[in-house]
Amino acid sequence: MQPREEIDRLITSGDATGASRCLAELWQREPGSAVASFLTSRYEKLRGTKHFTAHRLALLRSFTLEPVVPLLRAAAFVAGIDLTVHLGDFNAYPQEILDATSSLYSFAPDTAILAVQTRDVAPELWDGYADLKPDAVTASIARVIDSFQSWVKVFRQHSPANLIVHTLEYPPTPSLGVLDAQSDPSQSDAIRQINHGLRAVCRAHHGVYLLDYGALIARHGFSHWHDETKWLTARMPIAAAHLIHLAQEWLRFLVPLTGRTAKALVVDLDNTLWGGVIGEDGMQGVRLGQEYPGAAYQALQRALLDLHRKGILLAVCSKNNLEDAMEALENHPGMLLRPEHFAAMRINWGDKQQSLREIAAELNVGTDALAFLDDNPIERAQIRSALPEVTVIELSGDPATYADTVRDSPVFERLTLSEEDRLRTTFYSTEQERSRAEQSFTSKEDFFRSLEQEAEVAPVTPATLARVSQLTQKTNQFNLTTRRYREPQITEIADRPGWQVVSLRLRDRYGDHGLVGVAITHADGTSCEIDTFLLSCRVIGRTVESAFLSHLVEHARAAGLTALRGWFLPTRKNAPAKNFFAHHGFTQESSNGDGSLWVLDLQKARIACPEWVKLRILPGDKP
Repeated sequence: MQPREEIDRLITSGDATGASRCLAELWQREPGSAVASFLTSRYEKLRGTKHFTAHRLALLRSFTLEPVVPLLRAAAFVAGIDLTVHLGDFNAYPQEILDATSSLYSFAPDTAILAVQTRDVAPELWDGYADLKPDAVTASIARVIDSFQSWVKVFRQHSPANLIVHTLEYPPTPSLGVLDAQSDPSQSDAIRQINHGLRAVCRAHHGVYLLDYGALIARHGFSHWHDETKWLTARMPIAAAHLIHLAQEWLRFLVPLTGRTAKALVVDLDNTLWGGVIGEDGMQGVRLGQEYPGAAYQALQRALLDLHRKGILLAVCSKNNLEDAMEALENHPGMLLRPEHFAAMRINWGDKQQSLREIAAELNVGTDALAFLDDNPIERAQIRSALPEVTVIELSGDPATYADTVRDSPVFERLTLSEEDRLRTTFYSTEQERSRAEQSFTSKEDFFRSLEQEAEVAPVTPATLARVSQLTQKTNQFNLTTRRYREPQITEIADRPGWQVVSLRLRDRYGDHGLVGVAITHADGTSCEIDTFLLSCRVIGRTVESAFLSHLVEHARAAGLTALRGWFLPTRKNAPAKNFFAHHGFTQESSNGDGSLWVLDLQKARIACPEWVKLRILPGDKP
């Protein structure tokens, strides 16, 4: 049976999981216009049977982008994103941004992409550079940067959406040829200065990100990227073969913006992390070093180290003898990764699907937060079948491609990096120490006292804004309402009269947990309503949630309010928070199809901070 017929059969039979797997495999083999419309139409039939993240994207452009849209929607569906796209009018981006009543703002995007060509926004630097005097070049650079600064500022005033800004590309051949490199300023330098200015513009605004369009072109080759005939006839500058690459680059931003990222990468060992089979070939037979083929495996390890530094947890899942595998991990001179880089290990002869479940449980994440890397196609197929929610990284048979495959996967992209991200593996290491220590106590209370927990509550500040937003985007298990907020939205909420956004940082005798909690509340008449209350899964069950709630109670009481209200909105993942309100003396006031509303009478009830948690309230600056 042909793949398309099999997909239709699976959809008709109600096998949404099997259909999704086959659609993803079809896209893996044939990512392009020929199958994009088929994929999109079939994924649309799966709405309601498969969980997609809805996202609204606006494209603001100075050139033809219509052929990219179906490719992007298909690729987004494969990534679990149901994308609704608004395509701005051709070359009308300044008007759309500056006009508060434009279709851009009525569309209410979650994300907008500003894709402008150098030849459109700075034609004098593109075509007429040889005729420009140095002061004219300087003036042109300033004009372009000022224009972008104005557009970004106005966009942020009118919309809380994420904004992705393309850098300006360089001409394939400078106007002065090789003389350009000898000139000061050169044509390339002028565009480089603009891009440097764009980076500063983006950094000055929350939720604005820079896409290095020149680097994207360079990766695929200047001479192949452009199609001059299509540019002259249809204002489409990109060759047909590279439209998919533009869509994939956009997806590298959309995946983290929609929270569809992997929190942990689980890797095989033999013929994945190193060449050869350690149990058969021994240490001397393992291929791992600076010469090929060992260099290919070292390149993969460098890529995994980069993920580790971005806060992505690494874990091992290998069918192997534990002693042999640990000898290689600890002592092989070519190893860049060592045991301390891995937050969990399953080295045994059991089924890998069971090992992945155990790893997810140990890391306190869902299996849908895992990615799986294994050279064996049979193991990959088994995981796809048994755990379809796991992101399985498809590898070719050539180890030289492994590192690039990992680097190109959008599930590992991050747009911000907090201190908590950098220290994530350390957090899990100290958590294992806590778990071992807990076994020596006969009561939880004694264990809690031994932790010497210190919690700090503080208003959101410019320094904590990114982490606060990140927690609202990524926290699923202990999250009462699971409302997602981007950085500009957090800033706007914190500025509203009667609203407060506070974060919780936790330390104990074993180390610093980092910023692990967020609460958003607002006064509503004589009561205070909890809009958001969440805690990182790392600290669930340590009673810090009671300490955090005690602060909200006292803050509301000090403001003269008589009741504290909050909704519990159930999701597929937040069952750990289900009984939070009832456990703390709230009574259910009402319910509807979305959830239940709970209330605490502040004139009668008090919630004490647990005696084993030292709670400090800090001042803060507005973000």
